Amino acid sequence: MSARLVRSMADSLLFLVTAVALAAGSVAWLADAPSAADLCWAAGTVAAVVPAVVWILHALHRGHAGVDVIAVMALVGTLAVREYLAGSLIALMLATGRALEAAAQRRASRDLSALLRHAPRSARRRTGSEVRTVPLAEISVDDLLLVGPGEVVPVNGRVSMDTALLDESVLTGESLPVEHVRGELVRSGAVNTGGAFELRATATEEDSAYAEIVRLARQAGAETAPVVRLADRYAAWFVPLSLVVAGLAWLIGGSATSAVAVLVVATPCPLLLAAPVAIVSGLSRAARLGVVIRDGGALETLGRARTLVLDKTGTLTTGRPRVVDVTAAPGHETAEVLRQAASLDQLSPHVLAQALVDEAHRRGLELSLPTDVCEQPGRGATGTVECHRLSVGRIRVGPDSPSWVRAVDNRAVLDGASVVWVTADGTVTGAVLLRAPLRPDAPRTLRRLRSAGIRRLLMVTGDRAEPAREVASVLGLDAVETGQSPADKVAAVRAERAHAVTVMIGDGVNDAPALAAADIGVAMGARGSTASSEAADIVLTTDRVDRLADAMGIAVRSRHIAVQSALGGMVMSLAAMVAAAFGLLPPAAGALLQEGIDVVVILNALRALLTDRTTRPVLTPTAEDLVHRLAAEHDDLREVVEAVRTAADRLSGASEEQARAAVEHVHRLLTDRLLPHEHAEEYQLYPALADSLGGPETTATMSRAHAEIDRLAGRIATHLTLTDAEGRLRPENLDDLRACLYGLYSVLRLHFTQEEENYFSLAP
Repeated sequence: MSARLVRSMADSLLFLVTAVALAAGSVAWLADAPSAADLCWAAGTVAAVVPAVVWILHALHRGHAGVDVIAVMALVGTLAVREYLAGSLIALMLATGRALEAAAQRRASRDLSALLRHAPRSARRRTGSEVRTVPLAEISVDDLLLVGPGEVVPVNGRVSMDTALLDESVLTGESLPVEHVRGELVRSGAVNTGGAFELRATATEEDSAYAEIVRLARQAGAETAPVVRLADRYAAWFVPLSLVVAGLAWLIGGSATSAVAVLVVATPCPLLLAAPVAIVSGLSRAARLGVVIRDGGALETLGRARTLVLDKTGTLTTGRPRVVDVTAAPGHETAEVLRQAASLDQLSPHVLAQALVDEAHRRGLELSLPTDVCEQPGRGATGTVECHRLSVGRIRVGPDSPSWVRAVDNRAVLDGASVVWVTADGTVTGAVLLRAPLRPDAPRTLRRLRSAGIRRLLMVTGDRAEPAREVASVLGLDAVETGQSPADKVAAVRAERAHAVTVMIGDGVNDAPALAAADIGVAMGARGSTASSEAADIVLTTDRVDRLADAMGIAVRSRHIAVQSALGGMVMSLAAMVAAAFGLLPPAAGALLQEGIDVVVILNALRALLTDRTTRPVLTPTAEDLVHRLAAEHDDLREVVEAVRTAADRLSGASEEQARAAVEHVHRLLTDRLLPHEHAEEYQLYPALADSLGGPETTATMSRAHAEIDRLAGRIATHLTLTDAEGRLRPENLDDLRACLYGLYSVLRLHFTQEEENYFSLAP
């Protein structure tokens, strides 16, 4: 049985004993049996003295005297002057405070069991033509190992033959698989997402990357200092002051009873009760929002945080690739390109293949069953779909490639996106661009965190520099560190801790050491790793990073209420101490008065349970329904937005017939789908949001964007009427039409992003 469990049981038992003693004594007193009443109350008092002395000794061992000093002196004093009722009341108060504190300070285990479960324990070693499974401890440098599909790379090594396609998110946080060719070094902990490959070991189990992650997490967790109770910080001056007043009452007045009365009313109930109640209330509020905070110390520390270190993939971005554009070769349609690619990729376990299939289903495309499918890890898949031989994957792009292919390849580089090329019967017919998008709630979250007291925002990621810096620029981060290993992340967190209370948020196993090293570790637990959750103080159980801002707001408010309650209660206690020192309050009356003070401060502390509407607007049911409906339409309208850009591109590189057909197609999409959506936002959603956001002025700039979208759509429609006698677009109008299309594309992308960040992210 753990020491923590024993302590929890002892605190519960003490509360039960003191409550029963006080109740039994009260019954005896009402039954006109004062001797029996005194006996019960004295028993309750004595029951609290022994554990209270133990608590004091433990506090002194840690180097500080807690608020329990006054409580013990008051208990002993009531026994000495035979004020047993007062002693019983103090005993119950003390036990209640301990029980509340225990509820606020339960800590989950940091044994990193998830890290250990993920770690491989055996490997398949090849000797000649024989393959045997051996314990990992028996693996030596230069052993030849076989890593099958879905298996974890057991030790560091070099790819011996073939190609290895690995999910390295455990090590770097990057969600996209990485291809390693023969001779390249790979690290333990990565997962084989391709075919089987051979690995030449370059390190033993203990010297490999994954074992280092486990060691780092253990060391960082052991170095994290315990949190000093909020109550003890105030006790540093309140305890000596109380003792001085009690001593003066005894010396000047000559009455030990008056001194005991001073100690009774000085018993820091506001500290023992109000602070834990406020903290526990904050924990309850956070739990309702899907934020699991491991203990009251974590909540209190979060309320003092000034620096936030963030991972990128899975934290600021969604962590899963999504189709951002589908480009078709001249003479082909984007919908058909996506349908063919998704049809072939239905049987592939690749993360990019799943993204293609999901996008096709979202667009309502009917997929066909492929045959003769063959997948080459790192290269893509080939197969037959509806009598066409298709390939989905990589191609070589060079100077001799078609201009549209080079343009797509350049755009992928600029956007930091991955490209999946689609080839039908030997001809490249299109391309699909994918990337992990920024979370819509990330910008608002970081603004709220700055408002709550965070002064420095730092991204530390294992990802490449270009996409990381783009995200940092959009979010206005103070600094960004890229290409960071788990050890680098720990070092960065420790450097920040030297200057301010530091919070680290991440989702991968590679983040677990840094989470443990931070003052407060926050794990994205909904889709993140179990290891990161177990190494963290706070776990976000919903896949929304804005819950961190909610937790920060709750922590700041709960801590403010706890301090307010404690200080207010101590001021009232000081006034009662003065009255007791002059003999105006006997011990029993002082204990009852102290209980009255307790009620006041506890009621104030319970305000932490209430929703703070100033930190997060609360939507009406109508507004919430509209947000959900129109947010879903945004996903459907992404293809309309990309069609606008495609039409603009066609004006330059396609034939006159193809260019006009593309513009006419866009005009139909705008008229039938986009403009009705924008009008619903303007005349239904924005008025519904006005009350929650503070009035119609809060949506005025977004309404101006709607007007610009209407203007550009109307201008495009006008261009379709300004044709020559043969119905062709006039050459002299092409520049303006191209400007309208590119302008509309830019406005729509910005407008969609702003709505998703500012409005759609408000809905739970």
